[in-house]
Amino acid sequence: MANVSVYNMEGKEVGTIELNDAVFGVEVNEHLVHMAVVQQLANNRQGTQKAKTRSEVSGGGRKPWRQKGTGHARQGSTRSPQWTGGGVVFAPVPRDYSFKLNKKEKRAALKSALSSRVADGKLIVVDELKFDEIKTKKFKAVMDNLKVSKALVVIAENDEKVVMSARNIPTIKTALTNTINVYDILKGDTLILTKDAVAKIEEVYA
Repeated sequence: MANVSVYNMEGKEVGTIELNDAVFGVEVNEHLVHMAVVQQLANNRQGTQKAKTRSEVSGGGRKPWRQKGTGHARQGSTRSPQWTGGGVVFAPVPRDYSFKLNKKEKRAALKSALSSRVADGKLIVVDELKFDEIKTKKFKAVMDNLKVSKALVVIAENDEKVVMSARNIPTIKTALTNTINVYDILKGDTLILTKDAVAKIEEVYA
């Protein structure tokens, strides 16, 4: 089992914690991680793009000139794609980009992402995150103490003071243990977990 240091909000080491290898020490499956990221990005797409084909553009009912004898190339409609104001070739239509990943594949991908953060030394455990008021400056000070600029901060319970304090920092994202996903874990340079969050993740995924 991997041992990592536990820090307080001042950035000082206050102990160590043993991470469960069933969650934080699995072999990284890059293919599943890739599929999980692609799935999340695809599922977020609106798929509302639309352009008109030649059959949907208004006008162009009459042949613009006779077939032969004008010196022009033959044309059947002024709404063909080569004409200004004509339709689009293979025009995009509204569609659903989402696809499904099996529950086991999702779990394996998440464990792989968590394990990769441990292996890369980019996982920080803090004993707790507590604020007596909503203050961005205080949250920023904690991140400076931990020497972190871009991170995903995972907490066990929804704490409005923590979430609201972090909301105005563009490089910091907060999440609960039941809302973490592979994309957010990999997007942040560092993964910051509270001790309670570690326990909850191990309870669910071990």
